[in-house]
Amino acid sequence: MKKTWITIGVILVIILLSYSYIKGVYNKMVLMDEGVAASWAQVENVYQRRADLIPNIVATVKGYAEHEQETLTGVIEARAKATSVNINPDNLNAATIQQFQQAQAGLSSALSKLMVVVERYPDLKANQSFLELQAQLEGTENRIAVERKKFNESARVYNTYIRLFPKSVFAGMFGFEKKAYFEAQKGAEEAPKVEF
Repeated sequence: MKKTWITIGVILVIILLSYSYIKGVYNKMVLMDEGVAASWAQVENVYQRRADLIPNIVATVKGYAEHEQETLTGVIEARAKATSVNINPDNLNAATIQQFQQAQAGLSSALSKLMVVVERYPDLKANQSFLELQAQLEGTENRIAVERKKFNESARVYNTYIRLFPKSVFAGMFGFEKKAYFEAQKGAEEAPKVEF
């Protein structure tokens, strides 16, 4: 009878320890998944900040360069396209991040064209409002780079954690999937050609 109670006690301790371990692994995966989602939200936040600056920049440029309507329209359309791409943090895979990056690249290209137009207007380049907006845009571009780096780091930590054995078994059981990274656009490794 005493051996039966000892056996039952040992089994209960093993079950309790197993439960505690699995619960701890699962909760850590949830925390890390939420961390990736929060990092993604911050990436979207800084891209939204950039999109929010654009109407002010366009309005300022419009006052000086009214005959540059095609460029201004291109920036407005690119902004609309970029802000229409929303990605659910639960669906962060390579295809959705690529779609997001393409929309943002279109906006970056349109902004680059706008800045080329600005070079033709010395009065605009000296305008205090425009200079402040341009400084805010530059700061936002830096924030975008920082937040993308933080997102990639949180995704790397999460991906590593769910791929380690035996956690990979539990990740598969509970439906935790690998998150995609932000990657450089094709051609970014080549230096731009500058011609004089």
